[in-house]
Amino acid sequence: MPINKIKMKSINNRIALTFFLLLFTSVITSAQEIIKDSVIVPIKKIQSTGKQKIDGVIATVGDYIILDSDIDKSYLEISAGGGSVKDITRCQMLGKLLEDKLYAHQAIQDSIVVTDSEVKGMLEERLNYMVGQIGSLEKVVQYYKKDSEEEFRTYFADILKEGKLTSEMQKKIVDAVEITPEEVRNYFKTIPKDDLPFFGVELEVAQIVVTPKVSAEDKQKVIDRLNGFKKEIEEGSSFSTKAVLYSQDPGSRSNGGFYKMNRKTPFVKEFKDVAFSLAEGEISAPFETDFGYHIIYVEKIKGQEVELRHILLSPTVTETALNEAKEKITLIKKRIEDKEITFAEAARTLSDEKETRANGGALINPQTQDTRFELTKMDPTFYSQVSNLKENEISATILDQGEEGKKKFKLITVTNRIDEHAADYAKDYIKIKELALKNKQITAIGKWFDEKIKETYVKIIGEYRDCTFTNNWLKK
Repeated sequence: MPINKIKMKSINNRIALTFFLLLFTSVITSAQEIIKDSVIVPIKKIQSTGKQKIDGVIATVGDYIILDSDIDKSYLEISAGGGSVKDITRCQMLGKLLEDKLYAHQAIQDSIVVTDSEVKGMLEERLNYMVGQIGSLEKVVQYYKKDSEEEFRTYFADILKEGKLTSEMQKKIVDAVEITPEEVRNYFKTIPKDDLPFFGVELEVAQIVVTPKVSAEDKQKVIDRLNGFKKEIEEGSSFSTKAVLYSQDPGSRSNGGFYKMNRKTPFVKEFKDVAFSLAEGEISAPFETDFGYHIIYVEKIKGQEVELRHILLSPTVTETALNEAKEKITLIKKRIEDKEITFAEAARTLSDEKETRANGGALINPQTQDTRFELTKMDPTFYSQVSNLKENEISATILDQGEEGKKKFKLITVTNRIDEHAADYAKDYIKIKELALKNKQITAIGKWFDEKIKETYVKIIGEYRDCTFTNNWLKK
């Protein structure tokens, strides 16, 4: 939603392998979200007449089993997602599946809840994608060798729920890890000089934004429309359906406007204030944020967490307003070039973007929370706007249109250029902190596996007992 936000040689082999599997997880997850076939099969689903079917079973983790065919399916899933499988052995693949099962099993033990509404939203999003890729829902059902749409939906919903349990358990472990400045310093000292990470060319960038003004009449039209939606919903219409059909939030539209959030979730203040002021089952009046006007419906309140749906509408911008905004930013650029005002002063006093005004227009890299943007890791559109700018040169006027459809004009300048260099503790503290944190998270995950494997029933059958695993699945 638009309202929210190296492996080192000094790492021992066990942690390095764990890190590899973490990276490997993201590849598999990406493919699973597109065309996942069953790799998580609860025991209770294959029981009949009190006897457990064992044909094809190669491992058991808690309440879950893994079939030999699941390894083959995982290879297909990675390939379907564009990943390479040539260097991944069957033992490594089994190790990854064992991890998934332990995560899902422990999530249930820790009372992590994945709601039916969340699963329904994910299911509709995946189905829309797959239908777009394959051509029709009937073809999707045939591809998965199911007899009906209902059978497929039930089957796929179970997979998505279990996958969500896995990701929530992973997140819970990682989010609990914090790091101190002293730990960052000690981590940096352990890196041999020849193994220091090398950072590419980086830019510090500032911008000035002018947003076309919307008339009071156009704002009122949006408010009236949202009030109409609210009345219809209160009379029995589906909020979720309205969100799918009309909301202009690309981040939640496909799943009926659904979000799960707490006080720390990085949504804008106005949105959070309204969300946490509502009772369960209540619909808000229309309210404004920088992204437009919203109404919120609170489905459930669970302690400090709120499950909600929302609809976003943005007022129409007229051609007259667009032309006036373009004239304003053109004049700002001329004043800067004539040395009447500096770029930073203009950003502080004339820019419409309140997030960057106070810092003279300086942009923050959302990936690192630093002011530096590594050239080779930039978004392609951003790269095209800044890569050819010399230091302190001002770009031509840029018409920017966000995913939510709102138009604005921008001026961009490069305030500093940092050439490629080996890591320096003083200059690159934020990046080094991130590396140190990842290293500590990897260690925490390894410790978590050591502890939970000891506590959980794990059995590996047949030739797979000869595998060498990163984790102690065989409990030797």
